[in-house]
Amino acid sequence: MHILLTRPLEDCSEMIVKFKSLGHQVSHLPLLSVEEVDHDKINFSDFNGIIFTSTNAVKFLNHDKINKTIKCFCVGEITEKKARSFGFQNTIAAEGNVSNLKELILQNYNTSSGHLLYVSGETISVDLDQQLINEGYIIKRIVNYRVKHNMNFGEDFVKELKQNMPDIVYIYSQNSGSSFLNFIKIHQLESLWMDTNLMCIGEKTSSILNEIKWKKIFLFNPGEEEFLLYKI
Repeated sequence: MHILLTRPLEDCSEMIVKFKSLGHQVSHLPLLSVEEVDHDKINFSDFNGIIFTSTNAVKFLNHDKINKTIKCFCVGEITEKKARSFGFQNTIAAEGNVSNLKELILQNYNTSSGHLLYVSGETISVDLDQQLINEGYIIKRIVNYRVKHNMNFGEDFVKELKQNMPDIVYIYSQNSGSSFLNFIKIHQLESLWMDTNLMCIGEKTSSILNEIKWKKIFLFNPGEEEFLLYKI
């Protein structure tokens, strides 16, 4: 199969190698770039728990003065793997979406256990901090990165794509969905996806691309990419 991956190379390089080892053709279209955001200085000793909703949140945090045994909640296994690579020991992972992450926190962290630090990107699809505040938690959100839409893609790539449309496309966020739709319209590719399966994280992401005619649309959680290959 021909698979199109759309995350930054750092976030999907292992998957590219894996899919190629399985005999698939892989194309890479990085829809977003990520940059660090300056934020207020954090006194980590004020917090007994930390929440990460992406690998970038882990990557762009200054870890030097944080206790690596702090209770660490991660949105999914990939984020947990990144946290562990930076030395966090007491990690627990949800099943890849923020709703599951909220339930995980409610089940494993009491409101009396201390303040929570929530580390995220500038744009979020769910106001996790406000939802937890409504449940009685004391939580501080810091923004340590933002994403930008990539606007320039090589004409050679577009030409090759038109000649060999992918069987599967993976889209990981609403931002990515918007960027992908923009890419499709700029290059007038609207009518070429009827034999392509669209894989999206969440209904909100897939709804952005509903105006394009796809073979099928699947919803998935990070970590299920290889499993989805056997569903089509």
